[in-house]
Amino acid sequence: MVQLGYDRYYTELEAEAVRFAEAVHDADLARQVPTCPEWTLAQLVAHVGQAHRWATAIVVRRSPEPLAFEDVDDLRVPEDAAERAEWLRAGAARLVEAVREAGPETSVWTFTDEHYAGFWVRRMLYETLVHRADAELTVGRAVTLDPELAADGISEGLGLLTSSAVAANPAVAGLRGDGQTLHFHATDEGLGEAGEWVVRRTPSGVVWEHGHVKADVAVRARAADLLLVLQRRIPPSDPRIEVLGDEELFHHWLDHTAF
Repeated sequence: MVQLGYDRYYTELEAEAVRFAEAVHDADLARQVPTCPEWTLAQLVAHVGQAHRWATAIVVRRSPEPLAFEDVDDLRVPEDAAERAEWLRAGAARLVEAVREAGPETSVWTFTDEHYAGFWVRRMLYETLVHRADAELTVGRAVTLDPELAADGISEGLGLLTSSAVAANPAVAGLRGDGQTLHFHATDEGLGEAGEWVVRRTPSGVVWEHGHVKADVAVRARAADLLLVLQRRIPPSDPRIEVLGDEELFHHWLDHTAF
């Protein structure tokens, strides 16, 4: 499901790469990332830049299967801060160029049921955006996210969970249920239906749609904060988050969406 359009995704991916580069530019890359505690900032930088290049290689080669990282070029992270920033920017730009050239509907491998090149620009946009937030939280910068973009990021994440390939993950399989419902509500003005999500746990897996219903648990916040809590970057106890109803059901959701 493409909600914002590819031109918007192209622009925002390149912009997020620049923001990420700015967040880490003068930082001590040996610092641990609190929201990804197994990584340092150096590892976070490598992950983002290398992921862009891996996705680009899949698109450029029209690959019908995943590529090994050793088969991807330009994975070394520069030590110089200015060169590192350019490396990060260039990785996103190359992916945008590759998807534009191939056409977003061109068939390529993905880890979901949606096997088209455009998947990668949207996926890498939100991968970069969330990791930009990780970097900013690590260095003590305020995290600012566009509400419309944050809302689309929530939709993108829910879409991943409904893919058969992702749903087979043992953690995600724990989300199967017998009709439990969750309602996520972004409180920003102007989002309309795009800012509300109804999730149902069925015996065969998760299903979701935009809408407003009385659910077993409702989670309300600005879209930016809602995205961050759903991505486990801030806790449900954060004062910016309002949880109404079955709190354990929401905690169970968070425990089974870290994959």
